[in-house]
Amino acid sequence: MSGFDQSPFGQPTIDNDPFAVRGAANPPVFDGSSSQPAILNPTQEITPPPNYAKSAQQSAVPSSSTGKTPEQLKAWEESLARQSAELERKERELQSRSSNVRMNNWPPLPEGFCFQPCFYQDIDVEIPVEFQRIVRHLYYLWIFHAGLMLVNILGSLLLMMHSGEIERVFLAMFFTFLLTPFSFVCWFRPAYKAFKDDSSFNFMVFFFIFIFQFIVSLIQAIGTQGSGTCGILVALRTFDKSPTGILVGIIVLGVALGFCVAAAMDILMMSKIHNIYRSSGASMAKAQAEFTNNVLRSEQMRDATSQIVQGAVRTQFEQAQQQAPRF
Repeated sequence: MSGFDQSPFGQPTIDNDPFAVRGAANPPVFDGSSSQPAILNPTQEITPPPNYAKSAQQSAVPSSSTGKTPEQLKAWEESLARQSAELERKERELQSRSSNVRMNNWPPLPEGFCFQPCFYQDIDVEIPVEFQRIVRHLYYLWIFHAGLMLVNILGSLLLMMHSGEIERVFLAMFFTFLLTPFSFVCWFRPAYKAFKDDSSFNFMVFFFIFIFQFIVSLIQAIGTQGSGTCGILVALRTFDKSPTGILVGIIVLGVALGFCVAAAMDILMMSKIHNIYRSSGASMAKAQAEFTNNVLRSEQMRDATSQIVQGAVRTQFEQAQQQAPRF
């Protein structure tokens, strides 16, 4: 406790001189001329990693790349090319749908063909779910009509070889190339648009044209003179005592029965669509309103009407000038 008796403000004593020991203040000078660098002797040598041998599974080559003939490899490459083209097509469709620009896909023609598709048609996308079945059946009915017209050409060729009726062949070809696109544009497309947009006007167009389609199917089934079809009357005239006549008559009768089936399917389909039309709340007044809004008030219709009126006024003015008396 003697250290606490000294005054901190007093004179320092000699006993507490920190510089009394000179050895601590002046350390010995280190001579590095004779020193050697320190070497650390390793206690254990580093051994390289062992060489592991590949197992049978690692050294095995996949069986998909071996054991194939050149024909199999070529078929595999063609399959990959088809899958790549299909993926590109789906990607283009997705891009067109995302940008609200849908590319025409009907009729389904090759990309390098001289003609391009005219319509966009996708029943699963554009038609409501409750109407997809009836629209698809109507599309199958149109395909049946088109296929029946092609079969009618073959029957007409058989008749030409049997009895020499060349005129019927040309009429069959003419009506095939005329009625097939006409039926698609004039009654299938209006029905498609009617179910797509719930359009009363398109329903009216469909019913009006489809009645004529039914009448044409009846005429084709009967086979009147100048119809260009292998109807029932033509089949009955073809049957004779010769084996060739019997065979041709059976084929022509089959074509005539096909036209009868087409006429019956026309009536059935028209009745089904009419029931849907009546239950959907559509009416003649609604069709007239749609016609007024979409047709009469369209810009193209106004331009055409104004041009007709201007032409009529100009004609009347010129006639009045020509008939005016000259003095």
